[in-house]
Amino acid sequence: MSTRRFLKMHGLGNDFVIFDARREPLALSAEQAAAIADRRHGVGCDQVIVMEPVPESQADLFMRIFNNDGSSAGACGNATRCVAALLFHETGRETGTIETLAGLLPVHAAGEGLISVDMGAARFGWQEVPLAREMDTAHLELSHGAFSDPVGLNIGNPHAVFFVESPPDDATLAEAGAALERDPIFPERANIQFVQVLGPDRLRQRVWERGAGITMASGSGACAGAAAAVRRGLTEAKVTTEMDGGELILEVGTDWHVTMTGPVSLAFAGELEFAG
Repeated sequence: MSTRRFLKMHGLGNDFVIFDARREPLALSAEQAAAIADRRHGVGCDQVIVMEPVPESQADLFMRIFNNDGSSAGACGNATRCVAALLFHETGRETGTIETLAGLLPVHAAGEGLISVDMGAARFGWQEVPLAREMDTAHLELSHGAFSDPVGLNIGNPHAVFFVESPPDDATLAEAGAALERDPIFPERANIQFVQVLGPDRLRQRVWERGAGITMASGSGACAGAAAAVRRGLTEAKVTTEMDGGELILEVGTDWHVTMTGPVSLAFAGELEFAG
């Protein structure tokens, strides 16, 4: 058996088990990641994160993301901010770049314990989401029960954003989220967001994450909600989004790049044993 240290961190309750594999490789299988993420039999988390080296890259490190069910994710804003906090503590710097399957994500310290990440540009092309067939992503032909007419987009991951009069309760969120995530319109499945517009600069949002289920917060989901609201003309470019775990500040640029700012926390450190 070999022992590997991990950190348990979270951003607004969106929680992660983080391994540092930059000096000693760690090749997790999907099954191992799912076992670690299991809240009854493992450590428990929304995503498992592996920090890896990036030789000859513009980035400081590569961040590999496993969802709670062991599947792969392209990007995770809250996890990126957690990893950025570790990078800044390690190097003494206040800026950096983290590489993900979705691309390079610039990060910087924003003062008062806050960290910002440029999550890249929101993409609205039907093939970019991606969708199974061509349609207007500003008004997807998708509905479930009382929910209809979402905005489709990709910002690190596929998203569908439904605007609602009030966020659904847990039972409704779980039932609708599970069905919509796997709708045939999404060949890679999708993250499902339910967003209430509270004002021109404030949103309330609940999240169903692809491969993870209900989460207290989602960085890429908050970015998707803000970009969708701006596209529909419902809010200004800078908004504060209230999620179950707390608030994130989102700013949508004229080029559709979305910058997200919020806090991170270290819960505890631990060790896991691996066979071999």
